[in-house]
Amino acid sequence: MFNQPGAEEALFPFTQLSQAATHSLGEPEGELGVDVYQTDETIVVQAAIAGVRREDLEIFLSHELVTIRGVRHCDETVPKEDYFSQECYWGKFSRSIILPHEVDADRAEATLKNGLLPIRLPKHKYSQSI
Repeated sequence: MFNQPGAEEALFPFTQLSQAATHSLGEPEGELGVDVYQTDETIVVQAAIAGVRREDLEIFLSHELVTIRGVRHCDETVPKEDYFSQECYWGKFSRSIILPHEVDADRAEATLKNGLLPIRLPKHKYSQSI
């Protein structure tokens, strides 16, 4: 699961949800958009997270829930009055997804490549589609 990543690919260690630190209440957070789909043996959660550095991303995982949390930094300081439009979200974001099947969290894999974060979660054998 944790092969040596290439220059454009990074594998992520997972943190069990019971070990996850709670985040501050009251701080605004963006919500991350995701696609969730299945194959015969896997649940896949995929997020587009362009502009997010690997070290600014955390993935928390249990058998029934996955949480992606991170921060997107803006390297430029632009005065608000100079914007014509501002649609990109800068700052903290997170998303928790209740999984449709129980998964084997110990065999989960995630990679970050070209701004996409696919998380592959093997279904428990008794949860796979027949």
